[in-house]
Amino acid sequence: MRNREAGKPVFEILAKSIAGERLTPAEGLMLLQSHDLAALGRAADAVTRRLHPESFRTYNVDRNINYTNICTSGCRFCAFSRKPEESGGYVISRDELHRKIAETIQLGGNQILLQGGLHPDLRIDWYEELLRDIKRQFPQINVHGFSPPEIEYIAKLSNLSISEVLARLKAAGLGSLPGGGAEILVDRIRQELSPCKATAARWLQVCRDWHALGGHGSATMMFGHVETLGDRIEHLDRLRQLQDETGGFTAFICWTFQPGNTALAEVPKAGAFEYLKTLAVSRLYLDNFPNLQASWVTQGLAIGQLALRFGANDLGSVMIEENVVAAAGTSFRATEAQLRRAIAGAGYHPRRRNVFYDLLD
Repeated sequence: MRNREAGKPVFEILAKSIAGERLTPAEGLMLLQSHDLAALGRAADAVTRRLHPESFRTYNVDRNINYTNICTSGCRFCAFSRKPEESGGYVISRDELHRKIAETIQLGGNQILLQGGLHPDLRIDWYEELLRDIKRQFPQINVHGFSPPEIEYIAKLSNLSISEVLARLKAAGLGSLPGGGAEILVDRIRQELSPCKATAARWLQVCRDWHALGGHGSATMMFGHVETLGDRIEHLDRLRQLQDETGGFTAFICWTFQPGNTALAEVPKAGAFEYLKTLAVSRLYLDNFPNLQASWVTQGLAIGQLALRFGANDLGSVMIEENVVAAAGTSFRATEAQLRRAIAGAGYHPRRRNVFYDLLD
């Protein structure tokens, strides 16, 4: 079977996906190995239009707030974090946090993406207090918070199971779970990039446990560093399997590794071709994911707009604040008006939504 698949023309695989049939890992790899970007884009756009025949495309307004930059993980791809003993580390004050949330609401936002590092001194009670404080002060704001590696680390420090930590955070006000810290869900790659961070299986288990509690969240992939094309497909396949099991992922977001100021600065930066190709294949392969977001934050707004014809049905967030990608030397910014114009320029009506993809306008 694998040999027959390996000889299958790319157009047959694309036709299969457009018809709604599930691709195999071997077929997905063949698409990633293809250089026919136009054909991949046409197929991904056809699948997107089948899944989203509506005349609009969406975006949201939120803010990334990093509650700390202190982290024990030591990821080689990160230019933002500080070791506990390094200067420049911080834990956000409540006054600063409240100011940022109030400003987000004033600018039309209804959500914060709350992420930090693996801080060795912050246990479950600190996070519960933080969430309760946010919900007391700003009951209308959704907290899209704490990546799976953060959840696993909190569980270890607090001597609790992952499911216990998630249940307690949910009760305290956690609204949805971001898919950060996935990078590539292949342990050989994770050992090379971030050996102190959660394994692929543990990352997936956090999401599985969150979905079992009735929670929803996103899934991500950061590519273009030390992985192979086969590793990208293995990553997508593991996400697709978990989505088959739980149905808890609302969206998938992929972006290219930004090497500036990192320990992997010598890695050539992946460009728009590689991004659009991987996005298109992701749309074709992840047949059970309802939404794919464009990553204009790493690619710029022009490529973000083009992504709406390469498999994305959502332009992502205005991102009032973003620090992690910016620390690696990439700093694209856009206003809500600019996002709306980009969507309109791609031929769609812009509609604002929340993290659960409920329309807000």
